[in-house]
Amino acid sequence: MIVTKIETVALEGLTVSSLGGQTINPYDATRTPGGSSGGTGAAIASSLAILGTGTDTVNSLRSPASANNLVSVRPTRGLLSRSGIIPISFTQDNIGPIARNIQDLAIALTVMASVGADEGDNATFHVPPEVRGTDYTEGLNDGNLSVFRIGLLDGFWNHTPSDETAPVIDAFSSAIDFLTAQSAEIFNVTDGIYNASALALFDVQKFEFREEVNKYLSRPTLNGDRPTTWDEVYASGKFLVIPSQYDFISESKELSTDDDLYVANKQSIENLRRVVNETFKKGNFDALIYPEQKNLVVKLGSPSQAGRNGILGALTGFPVVTVPVGFSRPTGDAPLGVPIGMEILGQPFEEGKLLNIANHFTRLYPFRKTPVFANQDVEMGSYLSMPNIQPNRSISPAYPLGVLPPPS
Repeated sequence: MIVTKIETVALEGLTVSSLGGQTINPYDATRTPGGSSGGTGAAIASSLAILGTGTDTVNSLRSPASANNLVSVRPTRGLLSRSGIIPISFTQDNIGPIARNIQDLAIALTVMASVGADEGDNATFHVPPEVRGTDYTEGLNDGNLSVFRIGLLDGFWNHTPSDETAPVIDAFSSAIDFLTAQSAEIFNVTDGIYNASALALFDVQKFEFREEVNKYLSRPTLNGDRPTTWDEVYASGKFLVIPSQYDFISESKELSTDDDLYVANKQSIENLRRVVNETFKKGNFDALIYPEQKNLVVKLGSPSQAGRNGILGALTGFPVVTVPVGFSRPTGDAPLGVPIGMEILGQPFEEGKLLNIANHFTRLYPFRKTPVFANQDVEMGSYLSMPNIQPNRSISPAYPLGVLPPPS
């Protein structure tokens, strides 16, 4: 079984929509499942599916993997076609698989990448010929971690302990200690550019969003009674309004790719790619690592999914594999604890190497646990027809249905 996601708009990483309501983290019913592909993550974590797909414009593959004790891969930009995905940003959009183990993840990536170049997505024509047809399962083996040199991005984790950050600090520190004990070479990278908050200023979503969505809605292959522009979607009054989206939506209605700041941001992104490449070359690194999120996944009703670090992979288009590194301490709300994940970023089209590192790590440092409620026998039955499944449309009053301007 493969699960895909339906959502109103992939922003803020909360996985709440006007159609299905609020998706809940299966490890802690008081918290979100990450997002925006949190529905996919929650379903796979609960053993409702073997693997699934998700889109990722800034964090949306890696956030639900981290929050749901799963693995994911955001591939190099262009390796997988994005045709058919409702777009947010041509520069930053990507798609990839989420799974419970690296073997399944490698199988999914192999199948998805087999489509090859696609005229519907120009980025796919930049993939080197030798990369085409790669079987990502062949690079997996039971080897060791001692052959890898890994850079640790110091600026991507919060060293100040609190109830929400201390579990991440402890889990990530333990993971580093384990890698060191396995003779992997770990080097601290303190360059000032590796600051997720500062890099977020280069984000180009708000410049490309309206143009990309309008282009998508005008496709002749879309039929039926439907909006044909983004303004019509929002003016319908049926759109879920997450408060942290107000500025984004307001700005995206006015901004475009003709703006000087967009051109400047695109140049900053190119400069960032060069800097990251220089970091790899200078350190002779196989990968860079950092927590996917500086703090635990946020509570239901939060204004946004604060503390995520996915912006580096999103802007550079470099490949990233996310793996579990542990849990917070168990509580009444979270009997196993809240999952914590790590990103492993590599150079373009080195997905095979990243999956190999991740495979070694997850085999030697296993942290996969099934949520308590899902770890039980279920009586099997049969259906003569597809049952009608009614979603729980519970939505926090913090996320009203409506239009701009925000309600007073």
